[in-house]
Amino acid sequence: MEILGTTLRVCVDDLEASVPFYERLAGTRALRFERGGVSVAAVGCFLLMSGPAAELDVLRKVAATIAVKDVEEAGRVLGELGAHILAGPVGTPAGRNLIAMHPDGVVYEYVDRGTDR
Repeated sequence: MEILGTTLRVCVDDLEASVPFYERLAGTRALRFERGGVSVAAVGCFLLMSGPAAELDVLRKVAATIAVKDVEEAGRVLGELGAHILAGPVGTPAGRNLIAMHPDGVVYEYVDRGTDR
């Protein structure tokens, strides 16, 4: 499994107020989308999320997003290493993802830029 990078997940109260700061910090424009009632802005290595408290409570349980070359392969490797796949792989606006709990109990999202969306 090839890990390409990580994304820091940031829950914010006001996405519109937060985006300009992160755009200037990262030196890039935000890519925006909505998922499950949550507004999302991807800015460099930051994934800003804003929405209903109940949805954000669930999202806060995921420690980080890890970009991989192939999410299917990541799922196989994670399973072999004793991780528990909680969800996925499924298509998202940005590629495919899966949610896995590592043997230490920490939960991560794994994503790729696969074409089956």
